[in-house]
Amino acid sequence: MKHRWLIVAIALVAASAFALSVWGGRWWSIGEVELGPFKSKQCFGGECRPAGLTWIGGTERWLRMGMATWAGGLLSMLVLSIVAAGVAARRIPKLAAKTALVAIATCTISGVLFIVQYPGIDGAGVDRGLYLFVCAIVLGVAAAVGVLRARPASAP
Repeated sequence: MKHRWLIVAIALVAASAFALSVWGGRWWSIGEVELGPFKSKQCFGGECRPAGLTWIGGTERWLRMGMATWAGGLLSMLVLSIVAAGVAARRIPKLAAKTALVAIATCTISGVLFIVQYPGIDGAGVDRGLYLFVCAIVLGVAAAVGVLRARPASAP
């Protein structure tokens, strides 16, 4: 592959963005309160404590979509890391790239449902986790498609 290191870099950046968006990302924030797909964090008076998402008042389906987004993001991170490792080892990991596309598609569907079903809190604004999630999707698909379009080098 001509652009081997570019694909490795794109896959690793996408994997990192998935991890940051679902694990430590703030999808919405209001003041000292952060909301992500897995949990929320509330900081008052300099003291922070983790909390679940049930206090927001979302439906059970919304909570499940949050967990699915979290798990799908971590699985996408894992598979994209495998894609990057395979390409770095001068292989063409087509099966891993196809698996990455499936993981990303699944994560995208659950993420979109998580966003659409968000019950909303007055004054809450979109934060960095959501932007990282979108970037991770775009870069992850680009890396996987780059691997699938690669042709093996001809033997000398």
